[in-house]
Amino acid sequence: MKQNRSGANWIRHLPNIITSLRLVGAACMIFTRPFSKWFFILYALCGFSDLLDGWIARATNNTSALGATLDSIADLSFNSVMLLKIFPTLWKRLPLGIWITVAIIIALRIVSYTVFAVKHRGFASLHTYLNKLTGFAVFTIPFYINLSCSTVLAAIGCTISGLATVEELLIHLFRKEPVKTIFAKGSNKD
Repeated sequence: MKQNRSGANWIRHLPNIITSLRLVGAACMIFTRPFSKWFFILYALCGFSDLLDGWIARATNNTSALGATLDSIADLSFNSVMLLKIFPTLWKRLPLGIWITVAIIIALRIVSYTVFAVKHRGFASLHTYLNKLTGFAVFTIPFYINLSCSTVLAAIGCTISGLATVEELLIHLFRKEPVKTIFAKGSNKD
């Protein structure tokens, strides 16, 4: 009987273990050369862990405030390292129009977060379908940035991100409850 408890205890902590490994992976990426074999291995493992930890937490009913906080810290760490490692390459390769679009999207995101903060006295970055698609589009950047079609792919990513940002702003402005998309009838919350 004791063995079952320790096994169940291990499963209970698995999402946080995976999230912690993303923190370690992000730290290791600091010491890798951008776009090298090890960079892509660590990058892919960190991205996969971001999908896996939340899925396991929900599937095993082991979500927690600690897990959510740890996930946010791991995401921030990973994204900060990515910005440090790939931004110089992106700056050189992508045209000014892409950067202007990114600046507009960031400004709209700030407006969206501000609307939510004023209405609900808190912070919310919704997990809408378009926001998830935006995350995927951003995640793929290192894999295509050296291709000749990188500007077109970045423009597609900006379009998705722009739509996601406008959708989230509209949700914050007009809905009382967060939803997965405003494009479906009825409630479609998690």
